[in-house]
Amino acid sequence: MSSQDLDFSDIAPYDDNIFKEKMQALVKDPGFLHAVKYTMPQDDVPMLIDEMLKIDNKYDFQHQVMFPFLEMLAKTTTAGISLGGVKYYNPALNYVFITNHRDIVLDASFLNLAFMRRGMPTSEVAIGNNLLVFDWINDLVRLNKSFIVKRNTGLREGLLAAKKLSAYIHSAILDKHESVWIAQREGRAKDSSDKTQESLVKMLALGGEGSFIERLKEINLMPVSISYEYDPNDYLKAKEFLMKRRNPEFKKSQRDDLFSMETGLLQFKGKVHFQLTPRINTKLDQIGDLPDNNTAAKYVGCLIDQAIHRSYEIFPINYIAFDMLHRSTRFRSKYTESQLEDTQNYFNSQLDKVDVPDVTPEERDFMLEMMLVMYANPLKNKLKTILGGME
Repeated sequence: MSSQDLDFSDIAPYDDNIFKEKMQALVKDPGFLHAVKYTMPQDDVPMLIDEMLKIDNKYDFQHQVMFPFLEMLAKTTTAGISLGGVKYYNPALNYVFITNHRDIVLDASFLNLAFMRRGMPTSEVAIGNNLLVFDWINDLVRLNKSFIVKRNTGLREGLLAAKKLSAYIHSAILDKHESVWIAQREGRAKDSSDKTQESLVKMLALGGEGSFIERLKEINLMPVSISYEYDPNDYLKAKEFLMKRRNPEFKKSQRDDLFSMETGLLQFKGKVHFQLTPRINTKLDQIGDLPDNNTAAKYVGCLIDQAIHRSYEIFPINYIAFDMLHRSTRFRSKYTESQLEDTQNYFNSQLDKVDVPDVTPEERDFMLEMMLVMYANPLKNKLKTILGGME
């Protein structure tokens, strides 16, 4: 059965022919209205709703509503968003942009903002159904060119969902001529040591025609490296490390997840950089025969990791974290005394936000160490890739 015969209506972005109907329901939802009032001046909300009701397609929604919203967010929560490696982008092709994962909401949104600023087409965005905690969020993201990744299913249902998801991604590239964004792994790497999940590579190769490698080549995998100067969630991750240290069975609540999303969205991130890298098709051509798909998936994952690690933007905080972690002066020339002082103050002020009772001095030191690891790992992985070749 070809992908064109499959019904993707339960996971795909909403078709433009039902856009108005879905939008009319969305703007009446109390949850949506509460969220909008939380992120913008209340007096501006009626005008926004009027504007949204006039729109009848995803393109206009992204350019007339989401573009100015993301520009406002970029202006108030970043020190600038930059995009490198545009020379590797061929407008005649569609890509699967596969990136490391830093922010639940903004990785794909800010990448699409960087594209819109340059007049490049936006990508469709893969989003896990675990984040769609309210119906209005499901509607909003699918009006905004997102498609759904079904998680937390049983084994048989999981395989069927993976096959359908892969078929959809191949169809988006080949039939709809849309590019797609997907993170290299489910969930963010808490310690910022980014590694592609082999299961994700295998999922991408379920759809399409031909051999394992040919199926991957037809969707033009382009690794994109994302670097945030500051991670607003760093102290929340440090807190989670502490809670798991106190109780290995600790699990975050849905409320914790929502607060992480809100913190990542609204708090300061410093400079944000996206680096496009060449699609990996040429390297896939050079692989030769591999004994099985597991080996192939592992190799492809390494290619993606290499491209991402090599292309990180390294900020003073990354050099400082490395030196603090290792009690070294290896990168002392990369930052000033005042940058060192500011960064130490930043770490302390973030740790002061951790709302856990009876934190001992030793536990605070442990959380600081975890934060240093988070900020040092991009630099470590970049050095390893540049100096050591394929890991």
